Amino acid sequence: MKFNATSRSDKGTSASRRLRHAGRVPAIVYGGTAEPISIELDHNEIYHALRKESFHASILGMELDGKSAGQVLLRAVQWHPYKQLVLHVDFQRVDASQALTTKVPLHFVNAETSPAVKLSAAIISHVLTEVEVVCLPANLPQFIEVDLGGLLAGTTLHMSDIVLPKGVVLAAHGGDVNPVVAAAHVKAGSASSDDTASEDTPAAE
Repeated sequence: MKFNATSRSDKGTSASRRLRHAGRVPAIVYGGTAEPISIELDHNEIYHALRKESFHASILGMELDGKSAGQVLLRAVQWHPYKQLVLHVDFQRVDASQALTTKVPLHFVNAETSPAVKLSAAIISHVLTEVEVVCLPANLPQFIEVDLGGLLAGTTLHMSDIVLPKGVVLAAHGGDVNPVVAAAHVKAGSASSDDTASEDTPAAE
């Protein structure tokens, strides 16, 4: 994916305010061996780009002043508190030879064909919607697919149950090293829960 940017020389709060009034968005590009550079973006263009999930988890090609300016990764977006306005965007330069750490969304598939749903009318909750991974830029997936087709009622799917794309590993963090990704809950009063209750309740004498 690509986006267009223009060099920006004026800095500071007043300059940023003038840009926003003109339909532009102040932004910065940092990282690597080069100095950070200030850029500006067309508000409508970046607004619609940010609505695409892939824009948040892809290596982006930056066109600066009409010329290719290398690859970057979206790192942060500042939004107006109550208006649909983008106030500021941060990008990080990408080095093809250096591993990067970033968050990738999870895409859940086959929930409707799982035994949990088909046989037990269970409700599947998505405990996680994204995970942080480490990989080279060329291996960065736009999303990680989570297959729920084998999920049983009353069970959970952990991160260790998911097959990661080649060259991608989970970022190491303290705490839970194998978090729950999805869980199948049987609704109270369903056939499965009623059957379980009848088995646990002593028969009247």
